[in-house]
Amino acid sequence: MLHKPLVTRTLARYIAAARWEDVPPPVRHQAKRSLINLFAVALAGCRTDPIEIAFRSLAEFSGGRTATLIGRSERIDALSAAFLNAAAANVHDFCDTHVATVIHPTAPVAPALLALAELRAVRGCDLLLAFILGNEIQARIALAISPQHYNKGWHITSTCGVFGAAVASGKLLGLDERQLISALGTASTQSAGLCECLGMPAKSVSVGNAARNGLWSALLAEKGFEGPDEPLTGRQGFYNALGDIPDVSRITDRLGESYEIMATSYKPYPCGFVIHPVLDCVLDWRRDHPAVEATRVVVRGNPLLAHRTDRPDISTGRESQVSVQHAVAAALVHGAAGLDQFTDACVGDPRVKALRGKVEVLRDESFSTIAAAVDVTVADGVVHRLSQSAARGSDANPMSDSDLEAKLRTVAASWRPRADITPLIDAIWALDQRDDVSRLASLAVP
Repeated sequence: MLHKPLVTRTLARYIAAARWEDVPPPVRHQAKRSLINLFAVALAGCRTDPIEIAFRSLAEFSGGRTATLIGRSERIDALSAAFLNAAAANVHDFCDTHVATVIHPTAPVAPALLALAELRAVRGCDLLLAFILGNEIQARIALAISPQHYNKGWHITSTCGVFGAAVASGKLLGLDERQLISALGTASTQSAGLCECLGMPAKSVSVGNAARNGLWSALLAEKGFEGPDEPLTGRQGFYNALGDIPDVSRITDRLGESYEIMATSYKPYPCGFVIHPVLDCVLDWRRDHPAVEATRVVVRGNPLLAHRTDRPDISTGRESQVSVQHAVAAALVHGAAGLDQFTDACVGDPRVKALRGKVEVLRDESFSTIAAAVDVTVADGVVHRLSQSAARGSDANPMSDSDLEAKLRTVAASWRPRADITPLIDAIWALDQRDDVSRLASLAVP
């Protein structure tokens, strides 16, 4: 049985000692890019039905109005704000992705920090450092058990995101090594989330809980609440309890030298990231052949594509976000793959519904998760063979800064046509120069 007594201590020591001055400029910039994207996807999701229901439920028990809800005029307590902003960021499957683990890294971490920044005096550079560290630790904990952990059905954004939120919040609170170990211990016993919930509102609960419970774990540790010495690799710790045998070297090797945030991919489409290279192929073909009817489509991709998104029989917009058949059909019918293409209305469109049944998905281990091939057969029997080696938005084919700004502006305009989101964008790019970031989230309130 695995027992490595120094793994959690090594992480805690690194977090406690980490300094902003040691973070390379490209890593600092990537953190700001992630925050631009976070506000875009949280604004997109902040008024959806699942978030409305969750808000009404939490508001009944919230005694405080201390924290901002992105895109909403209501305020709520900090723990509930962390939950709701994280859930809103993830509800559309429009958030960023760490490709190697398929974690959505920003949703569990940044909302916890934004809520905490409204409770304590926080400098921008300190918030960015905490965010980078939270991102790093959750990715390393996940890398040690990827891909088997996710393939078993654990929603890795949630199960590992709670660790990221805990250490990020702990760093912002100035916790020492012992307190950080306790925060990780309390986070470990709250690690949960199932892929069975993908495509359902229930998915957002575990993502919201990752942010909320990570923040709470750090606040408890600050007050002396103790956890086990080795919550990760202890005899009955996180890895052993889940039945995973981790590659422990992935947790600590080159810690502080390389940064997993640099492997972040940002989504141009609001659906599962493994669908994105398929959409690239289909949308490019549709643009060049706007009047040609597709009679059959065969998609080939990494086995994860079929495992997670081979879902031809769906009935809701939520389900459509993890259905490659729907994504292909909607893109071919409408020539687009935006928020409007992953709604109940689009799912019920007779043209889209008919085409979904003509899409076949094949597994091919030679493809990476960001690559795919698509064969489109048209009415005269001609087969158009398409391929994408690196999906748009992936770390190998990234969205530019202006692309991310445009994503945020487009979403902001969708809920308020004349909304001026420029002050928020400017504040994020200059975040490391600000001595007080308590009002950052309020810049995204209509």
